[in-house]
Amino acid sequence: MKLDTKVLKDAVKLRYSAAVAGSQSDPAGDCCGIEGCCSAGVPGMSSDYSEAPGHFEDADFGLGCGIPVMAAGLKPGEIVLDLGSGAGNDSFVARSFVGESGRVTGVDFTPAMVAKARVNALKLGYTNVEFIEGDIERMPVSDNYADIVLSNCVLNLVPDKEQAFREIFRVLKPGGRFCISDVVSEEVLPEEIRTSPDFIAGCVGGALTRAEYLSCIGKAGFAQVKVQSEKPLQADEKLGIRINSITVTGFKDV
Repeated sequence: MKLDTKVLKDAVKLRYSAAVAGSQSDPAGDCCGIEGCCSAGVPGMSSDYSEAPGHFEDADFGLGCGIPVMAAGLKPGEIVLDLGSGAGNDSFVARSFVGESGRVTGVDFTPAMVAKARVNALKLGYTNVEFIEGDIERMPVSDNYADIVLSNCVLNLVPDKEQAFREIFRVLKPGGRFCISDVVSEEVLPEEIRTSPDFIAGCVGGALTRAEYLSCIGKAGFAQVKVQSEKPLQADEKLGIRINSITVTGFKDV
């Protein structure tokens, strides 16, 4: 069964728009259950950012599956591109490392998330953190733009993951790097899970196997690819879903 990418992307936008609406009316949000938003969809997925430098509670919806910014080796003055930036959680933590001499650009394709992130940046008074609306498969960012690309539990939501990694390669400067946390499945998921917009929007159905995921990275041209960490996540054994959180780094050769 071939996935309708528009149906898939609409489902993702709906889920994450609901997360913003839920955060404004109910601290628990409006994303829950195995078919909800990412961390609500898989028990044990969400990571605790409370001790991370630059953490801003209003931006933390608990939708990640790792803390890639802490494994990124960020330096003052670097330009950071945060893909699927949501309400700005990873972007604001990244800003604490790159400082006023650096710059952070967040890209997200859900308008409500971009709006929320911009409000949060205004609250913090940051002038070197910006958020733009855009699709990861066709980023509105110039070639050789960033020193580092970050992303947290987002690429599994993208229909064409090989294209996503090609885009990451394009926007990185020569010698640049990425640090990405995502989910991978321990084996190929059943078709009913892989083709379900609800399961995909919940960061389950779009999970590739570890080998498939690393293959996408290699095909894009990255070198020195390394799995920095990997941990199992609770999932539904009855449905044959067993997934892991994984954080990977890689470099664009000079």
